[in-house]
Amino acid sequence: MESVSGVGVLDKSVLVLHALSGAADGMSLTDLQDATSLPRATAHRLAGALEDHGLVRRNADGRYVLGFTLAALAGAAQRQFPLASAARPVLERLVATTGESVQLYVREGDNRRCVLSLQSPHGLRWIITEGEVYPLGRGSAGHVLAGRALAKSGWIESVAEREAGVASVSAPVRIDGNTIAAVSISGPIERLTRNPGRKFGSAVKKAAAEIESLRPL
Repeated sequence: MESVSGVGVLDKSVLVLHALSGAADGMSLTDLQDATSLPRATAHRLAGALEDHGLVRRNADGRYVLGFTLAALAGAAQRQFPLASAARPVLERLVATTGESVQLYVREGDNRRCVLSLQSPHGLRWIITEGEVYPLGRGSAGHVLAGRALAKSGWIESVAEREAGVASVSAPVRIDGNTIAAVSISGPIERLTRNPGRKFGSAVKKAAAEIESLRPL
């Protein structure tokens, strides 16, 4: 594997954690080896070390799953990130008024990371996992964070651009003229239509402005 940090054992350990994050039912050692392309002995050694630190655990079937220490660390990360804490009640109200899934994204280099994700009450919904990373080049939130020109109304919409059947509309959160985040509403085209901005653009822009007024940095 290509080193990201220059510290090989750390990169491989993070690779193991990312692999487990995508396996709802956990992974056997063989599954983990296949998912990471690590030698079996290396995968076993790293999984055991991560288990010692509480970052990995075994479920009732003996399969590797993410450990509870990660939940505590995630909570601490949220508390140390005032933007997400300040935005949560605003976005909870946005879900309640629109009935759709709502996300808050921040830019990380050439990507965007979802730092807050609230789900629609509808059975048919678009689920974004908090912490997931997506490219800037596709999707309305990515275009907002990449600095693409907004519509006169102050939002950007996207239809089936990153995922087939999904539409979204996003607006920037700006502090002192700098875009620090993007508020996004996303869901199936059947409900958001092929003009999601017409339906929810004003709502997402209003939520972004409310977050801005809190000056959460």
